[in-house]
Amino acid sequence: MATPELATLTTDDLVTGEAVALDLPPAGLATRIASGLVDVVATLALLTALVLGLGIAAAQTDEALIQVAVILAVIGSLLVFPTALETLTGGRSLGKLALGLRTVRDDAGPISFHHAFVRALVGVVEIYLFLASPAFFAALVSSRGKRLGDFAAGTYVVRDRVRLQLPPPATMPPELAAWAAGADMASLPTGLALAVRQFLGRVHQLDPVSRASVGGRLAGAVSEHVAPPPPPGTPPEAFLAAVVAARRERDTARLRREAELRRRLTDRR
Repeated sequence: MATPELATLTTDDLVTGEAVALDLPPAGLATRIASGLVDVVATLALLTALVLGLGIAAAQTDEALIQVAVILAVIGSLLVFPTALETLTGGRSLGKLALGLRTVRDDAGPISFHHAFVRALVGVVEIYLFLASPAFFAALVSSRGKRLGDFAAGTYVVRDRVRLQLPPPATMPPELAAWAAGADMASLPTGLALAVRQFLGRVHQLDPVSRASVGGRLAGAVSEHVAPPPPPGTPPEAFLAAVVAARRERDTARLRREAELRRRLTDRR
């Protein structure tokens, strides 16, 4: 087997040197447009309702309060509503729920409030101020249909209803569990995270020389985002597996906390 080189990964070229593609398939442009239309209609309907409701409530007061009410209605419908919805539903808006789509990070992980907020903030400009033309042309030239908000947030939209055949995730090496539990692990750059995951998925298919070379380079790159370093003498593959497993466990724990919080808020109602 030829020695695989660690590819230079860009936002739209998320493969390793052995051409292992990203696991989650991106949504098509037509589906994205249909989903966006549903979201725009829902948002404009909410904006109209808020403007009328707050306007009527402030009608008996001075003009300044009416202007404040209109501003709050715009912020609530264009920014707060889409951010809250995508955060609480794990990357799904009304349009995405209807068409079976979901927003994920560039490394295919679940999005957080930060990602949803950036997408909504940029969306105000590219979708509503410029009538979605920047979003359309950005998605047209992107191989994964990313609009400007996706580029800014580090996300893209996938077809959530596609059945995937994914390799088993990396497991935590028992000897590194205690170290990983207390280690500070910053979020890895998108290309590096994908390269690590794909290397671990194909590690047993590599010849020993390639395995040691690529594993060592990846471990060196990942170590810049982890503190403290693993115990001396830790093999690169074990170190990489521990980092990937720890990140997955922390993402899962965060999603559980968010689900529990939603359950408590729903029960109180």
